[in-house]
Amino acid sequence: MLSEQVYAHLRDAIMRGDYAPGEALKPQDLARERGVSLAVVREALVRVVGEGLADRLPNRGFAVPAFSDRRWQEIAEARRTLEPVMLRMSVERGDVDWEARVRAAHHRLARTPVYAPEEGEYLSAAWSEAHRVFHRTLLEGCGNPFLLETFDRMWTASELARRWSAHRNPDRDGADEHRRLEEAALARDADTAAELLAQHLTLTAAGLTG
Repeated sequence: MLSEQVYAHLRDAIMRGDYAPGEALKPQDLARERGVSLAVVREALVRVVGEGLADRLPNRGFAVPAFSDRRWQEIAEARRTLEPVMLRMSVERGDVDWEARVRAAHHRLARTPVYAPEEGEYLSAAWSEAHRVFHRTLLEGCGNPFLLETFDRMWTASELARRWSAHRNPDRDGADEHRRLEEAALARDADTAAELLAQHLTLTAAGLTG
């Protein structure tokens, strides 16, 4: 499907940083570059907007989000508000299959290199995907598809911020944070799991804008 191909191309280009923060996404140019109709490009752009990877500006078309500390702090606030609640629900509702998926997702994350020499300063694509799957798997036990769709959108927007941010916290032990999250979830300790996740998200937000 043409719109799917254009969407995938556009999404990857934005995540790679091919477009600068705030740069316009011009449907006419994209249609010419990809050899497709304006209708196909607009459909793809609407999907990218829905993921938080672009903004639709009144009377000005589409653009990549501008880099704004406030924007990322708002995303972080939303995640800190929602995700610990979802994790608590997962701990209370998740079955044995969910436990097995959490353990497997954590194992893959722990065994995946954080950086790959050929990918420069960015977190490796393989680690980024393992990281996403681990966090999503933790929350899947909640059993609520609407909450999980919201998580997906917030995660994608946060991932864009991580790609853009040059800030790192070399003293942060993310591996230990993930291990403790797994342990608390599988021990069915909802209070500790929710608290650990809130702390984890707070440190991530600080790393993006600090």
